[in-house]
Amino acid sequence: MGSADTSTSLTSATTRNTDTATPKACSPLTGASRLREMLHDPSKVVVCPGVFDGLTARLALAAGYDALYMTGAGTSMSRLGWADLGLATLNDMRANAEMIASLDPSVPVLADADTGYGGPIMVTRTVTQYARAGVAALHIEDQVQEKRCGHLLGKQIVDRAVFLSRLRAAVSARNNLHSDMLIIARTDARQTYGFEEAVARLQEAIKVGVDVVFPEALQSHEEMAEMCRRMAPTPVLLNVVPGGVTPECTIEEARGMGFRVIIYPGLCISAVVESVAQELKTLKTTGTTSSRGSVGAGVSIKDAFNLCGLQECIDVDRQAGGKAYDTVNGEE
Repeated sequence: MGSADTSTSLTSATTRNTDTATPKACSPLTGASRLREMLHDPSKVVVCPGVFDGLTARLALAAGYDALYMTGAGTSMSRLGWADLGLATLNDMRANAEMIASLDPSVPVLADADTGYGGPIMVTRTVTQYARAGVAALHIEDQVQEKRCGHLLGKQIVDRAVFLSRLRAAVSARNNLHSDMLIIARTDARQTYGFEEAVARLQEAIKVGVDVVFPEALQSHEEMAEMCRRMAPTPVLLNVVPGGVTPECTIEEARGMGFRVIIYPGLCISAVVESVAQELKTLKTTGTTSSRGSVGAGVSIKDAFNLCGLQECIDVDRQAGGKAYDTVNGEE
């Protein structure tokens, strides 16, 4: 998992944003307002690691990221144990987004909202619930309700008019709430109907009033740069999926093409699957864990608790006059 030094740095870093005990002067900006502020800076690229639960969100916060992305695929796999095939409902997604956003409301959380989960009325409900959950931005796509991951083959796309009706409902719902939440229009049309149709859909989406556009599964660096050129000055989001349809590039290369937001939905999923699978295999085959006998190696359960707010909870209890946790940090 890592060295003791790494554990210490992770746990101490959580106090940067998650101190609930000590009142302090802080910006009144919400996560959505902060995201808008970042996007107003033309030199800024908003980099969002994909998180899917409280632990991966805490790790990303401890690492100092300016924004987080709640991945729909990760939510489906972690909450349901199923691949991203449209099985997660509004309730699944909203609840996960709300929990992640609540860990540090000053850090913007961008969240997958799939197709909006229905027609205009349902899209309105989705946007309302996400906004009230503290989500800074959500994206709505143009796949059919029986959707699938954007980098899988065989996607089915709704008519342009249906897509735009979803977006109109989303923008209207957001405006009626007087919310700062950003609406992101995602199109998966490139695979089925070609690059020009993807461009046309996103240009129409901008006219509807969306804040950011998300062209999924572009197929070359040339397409990526051209999409940014045609969408300007509207911010364009890049989805980085290793092994997916879109060619990989560095953050600086993406900045040079014109992208303003970059999400890495599989970042934590891949790391968790690989590391946990290895630990389980080690215990199964050797009868012990990989860190046994190595003094200071690995991350202890106390390290994990500290990462997830143990000290802040102790401080809250003490300030209220309680003594319930006075022995928590003692020798055991």
